[in-house]
Amino acid sequence: MKRMPKKRYEQELLRLQAELVTLQEWVRVENARVVVVFEGRDAAGKGSTIKRVTQYLNPRVARIAALPAPTERERTQWYFQRYVEQLPAAGEIVLFDRSWYNRAGVEHVMGFCTNQEYARFLHQCPIFERLLIEDGILLRKYWFSVSDSEQENRFRSRLEDPMRRWKLSPMDLESISRWEDYSRAKDEMFVHTDIPEAPWYVVESEDKRSARINMIAHLLSTIPYHEVQRLPLELPRRPPSKGYERPPREMQTHVPDHAARLRD
Repeated sequence: MKRMPKKRYEQELLRLQAELVTLQEWVRVENARVVVVFEGRDAAGKGSTIKRVTQYLNPRVARIAALPAPTERERTQWYFQRYVEQLPAAGEIVLFDRSWYNRAGVEHVMGFCTNQEYARFLHQCPIFERLLIEDGILLRKYWFSVSDSEQENRFRSRLEDPMRRWKLSPMDLESISRWEDYSRAKDEMFVHTDIPEAPWYVVESEDKRSARINMIAHLLSTIPYHEVQRLPLELPRRPPSKGYERPPREMQTHVPDHAARLRD
């Protein structure tokens, strides 16, 4: 697959990120609630896309929910309970870096839940999402799709890069040998949860640049936001000094000037 040219990608990404800032201000002023679910294969590009979405957004408005494995107590709760706690209040955007769909994917394939729990999830999930939408939440669900060969290439690249090796776990690598199991689980999940009120949107992510651009552009196209009028701001004039004197620098502990050694 031909990769999107870097210069064109960066220009369009910046334009879309400016639109995301406009969307953020609309969400804040209109007290909207937005939930965006990112799901897909390991190494499909979910995390890097989330980084581009949030790069210029206010973390008080747009936050990422990436939950760890459930605690012993959480395992005894209603399955959706710990995800409900992460849902946005008025004027907030929440991006789920993996979500309640763990049960339909990793948990089911790896045997971390029973068949009864899996079947209950497939039954309850559409009901749960319809309740969110009925309450006014804007829910968007994206599935990042990548081929087995490209996934393996990305895994290999991470193995050889000490700065990104942390992204790999034994469970990630096991997904190579369980490729067909995950494929069947994804297909079954779509049958039950690709509902008119909350459809799945598939993002082809063989080329990460195109995937990011396509996902962000689509998200913006599905929300009826508009530019809101902001109060004009003007820098005030600095008042004249009233005699304040800064304490001697020697009285404070300063960070060593590591940069000076590099300049020299």
